[in-house]
Amino acid sequence: MHHATFTMRETLARLARTIFRPRSHGASLALVAAAVLVPVPAANAVADTWWDGIQSFGTPDFTGKRQTERTPIKPDVVNDLRPGSVPLRSDEMVAFIDKAIIQYQAIVNKGGWPKIPGNRMMRPGDDDERLPIVRRRLRATGELRGSGSGFEDYNFDSTTEDAVRRFQERHGLRVSGRVDQPTLAALNVSADERLQQLELNRQRIFALLQQPLEERYVLVNSPAFQLEAVDRYEVAQRHRVVVGRQQRETPDLRATIKALNFFPHWRVPDSVAQLDVFPRLVKEPDYLEKEKIRVVMNDFNGPEIDATAVDWTTADPSKVKLRQEPGPQNALGLVRIDMQNEHGVYMHDTPLKTLFDQRARAFSAGCVRVQDVFKLVSWIAQYEPGWENPGQVDAVIEAGLPVDVQLTRPIPVYFAYITAWAEQNGQVQFRTDIYNRDGQPFAAAAQVIDPDAPPLPSGGLAP
Repeated sequence: MHHATFTMRETLARLARTIFRPRSHGASLALVAAAVLVPVPAANAVADTWWDGIQSFGTPDFTGKRQTERTPIKPDVVNDLRPGSVPLRSDEMVAFIDKAIIQYQAIVNKGGWPKIPGNRMMRPGDDDERLPIVRRRLRATGELRGSGSGFEDYNFDSTTEDAVRRFQERHGLRVSGRVDQPTLAALNVSADERLQQLELNRQRIFALLQQPLEERYVLVNSPAFQLEAVDRYEVAQRHRVVVGRQQRETPDLRATIKALNFFPHWRVPDSVAQLDVFPRLVKEPDYLEKEKIRVVMNDFNGPEIDATAVDWTTADPSKVKLRQEPGPQNALGLVRIDMQNEHGVYMHDTPLKTLFDQRARAFSAGCVRVQDVFKLVSWIAQYEPGWENPGQVDAVIEAGLPVDVQLTRPIPVYFAYITAWAEQNGQVQFRTDIYNRDGQPFAAAAQVIDPDAPPLPSGGLAP
């Protein structure tokens, strides 16, 4: 009897050592844990839902293990412009999305993909019992190749890291190779929700196609933070853009580009003055002088007044106007693309060029700031008399004098909201629903702030 008791204790001790040793033998742990912690279902059910048992595991702390194996995070090189010449607004794009819908419908019909439990970050080099689930999720949408097996270990290896990076690129996330909070949120958006997102955006693109299809036009896709200049039904140029932040959304619209304003004044909108500038002046009385902003009465061409005579805590933006002088410090940069519309928004240059290095570029007060804007301006003006030479734009900039160009061939412009599409090579792209217009649970899922991300730069007070 005594001998039997000793044998049982020894057996339990060995079992405990098996469960809690570092996860180098993932198959053994999975089998033991399933036997100890999870009731045994029918064989076919195990094949479909084996990962659910992992949610019953504890959350062992592997902090300090494999630390020496971690490598520094590779810099996130932003290269997020769409490839190829096919416009978003095209029959070809509808066909690409149709193929993606078929693909995701098949995934849904097979039961979708597993949900990854917990909220702990997973870094390359870490041991984590959730890694087999992460790999299964990445295989479902092709970021990770191969069928996998039930004998995968729990180490975050370089192959998994590369797959995570591909997933992050495909979803417009910061490419770190880590399963951080935004990445985990995006991974856990269900297959059915992604299918709904594709169907919704197919409707949006189809609606754009119902309007007369012009030979030349500009399209801004706000959630993707990019612009397409389309000529003869092909994309001639693409540009990264900065769009409105959540409290100052860039609207959906159709307007017409009718003028180009070089070295413009910035007439600070009443909303920006009241919400941004006036409160700042209470704390920084010299801000106007530093930014070369003049205070005028009643309208933007009214008489100038002494800024020190204004009580900024009670100032009325309908009577006290702010006008910024042209120059490199101007919030509009060196050129404004004028497109009259009921929302009072437009496209322009910016002195805050570093904002284009961010993947998520919602910093403005509603207007659209364009990277390499002079290239776009040259394209807009190329059929205007005297502007056939692309060097004409550079000549105007070098002269440094205000010039207004009224277009004889106005160009339509669309501000659209496309959060999902597909490319010619079959790659499906998703973007965060930055303005919560999709109306689905996945809308807010990807908006989690990564605590380890570099600090966001200030977007300034520009429109």
